[in-house]
Amino acid sequence: MEQLNLTSNATCPSIDDFRNQVYSTAYSLITVLGLVGNGFALVVLIKTYSQTSPFHIYMLNLAVSDILCVSTLPLRVLYYVNKGQWNQGDFLCRISSYALYVNLYCSIYFMAVMSVTRFLAIVFPVQNMWLVTEGRARVVCVAVWVFICVSSSPFLMSGQQFDPITNKTKCFEPPRGGRSVNKLVALNYLSLVIGFIIPFLVILVCYAGIVRTLLTRSQALKRQRGSDTRAIRMIIIVLLAFFISFMPYHIQRTVHLTFLSRTDSTCEEKIAMQKSVVVTLCLAAANSCFDPLLYFFSGEGFRSRMSSLRLSKTGSKKSQQAKLKAIEQPATSDQLISTQQTNASE
Repeated sequence: MEQLNLTSNATCPSIDDFRNQVYSTAYSLITVLGLVGNGFALVVLIKTYSQTSPFHIYMLNLAVSDILCVSTLPLRVLYYVNKGQWNQGDFLCRISSYALYVNLYCSIYFMAVMSVTRFLAIVFPVQNMWLVTEGRARVVCVAVWVFICVSSSPFLMSGQQFDPITNKTKCFEPPRGGRSVNKLVALNYLSLVIGFIIPFLVILVCYAGIVRTLLTRSQALKRQRGSDTRAIRMIIIVLLAFFISFMPYHIQRTVHLTFLSRTDSTCEEKIAMQKSVVVTLCLAAANSCFDPLLYFFSGEGFRSRMSSLRLSKTGSKKSQQAKLKAIEQPATSDQLISTQQTNASE
């Protein structure tokens, strides 16, 4: 569901230059920011895994999903830097397309699961003690991975194609017409409902319950500001991710596929529609840059995990220095004794 090149209409100028510049620049930035942010978060989460919790498990899986996605973005950068020429083979073409959509919907579902977890902790704190456990969190993560990987498998069906018009090997280009586009429309509505609308409604219901509970709490409970602050931060970050990354992409994708069935569209409308595809797909891929904010500002004790990791490194460094001093001290003493004996003999 990438850029649809409507080159069949010879009167419309191509937006290939615009597409190649925007995609290559945006994917390069997302790769750097995504690898640095999620890579750092992944190191912290793995190093402090002994302090695990259900929310920690969800964050760890979300970081893994982001790392896998941004690791394939350099292939897209190469494709657009080469002006739409794919040289990496059919297998990597399929994997690159597949990885982007697996990450997109894994992010949505893990955000939904994390929202439900926070909802239970605040609205039903007693039931949360036995309902939300580490074992169940692992089962949920496995279920999300299996469901998303299987439901996204149609994206593996689209590999590299040779375009006789441009004499180039193409990738990330969906079918141009006929029954293939009809299948694409059906797949779009399925992913729209299951992959976006349902999780988003779940998130909205959870946040409505959280806000209502926070507003009706007694003064004594309001003094417990830690969990309340994390919940508010999570609401803001997740909603920003949905309104900036996920929602524009799904709305535009649906409108675009409907637009393809029109026969009376003008050249200006086609160009505007194609450019909007480029922009919204970049925003969708940028969801990997929102997740580190989620870890840092709303993760349970994420900053304390960073502090404990730094302290453990400092402690281990001091212990190593102490061991070195202990090893070097006898040698120094022996040198002093040897020097004293030499002076005495003289």
